[in-house]
Amino acid sequence: MVRMRAADWCLSAAGAALVMATSSDTEHPARNVADGSSDTFWTTTGMFPQEFIIGFPKRVTISKVGIQCYLVRSLRIERSVSKDPVDFKECVEKDLQHTEGQLQMEEFPLPDFQATYLRFIIKSAFDHFVSVHRVMAEGTAEDT
Repeated sequence: MVRMRAADWCLSAAGAALVMATSSDTEHPARNVADGSSDTFWTTTGMFPQEFIIGFPKRVTISKVGIQCYLVRSLRIERSVSKDPVDFKECVEKDLQHTEGQLQMEEFPLPDFQATYLRFIIKSAFDHFVSVHRVMAEGTAEDT
């Protein structure tokens, strides 16, 4: 019998790894998006687009993706099922609402799709810099 377990696959505690980010800040590194805390964050440099890629420890079936961020205007999320972070296909693209003084919290219910990597692309922003506090990918994987 194959057991499935639901989890947030974007957590470093679940085996997720940040494999690439387009900007780096020693005070607010990109790995913060996978630590499960809204108190830590990744901050971008002043140009757009900016992106980061999260790799999963195995192929997972995702039903919902979420993001906690600040000052993001336009976001695209893509997925890959490749062994390496290549051949991405778009999952969702959305313009976010500006929320003065508080985090933007967006959830994207998605038809169950498989992924080994998720790429988050911040296409534009409401300011020169944005912060991404947390990303979530709710789904299941076969226990092996």
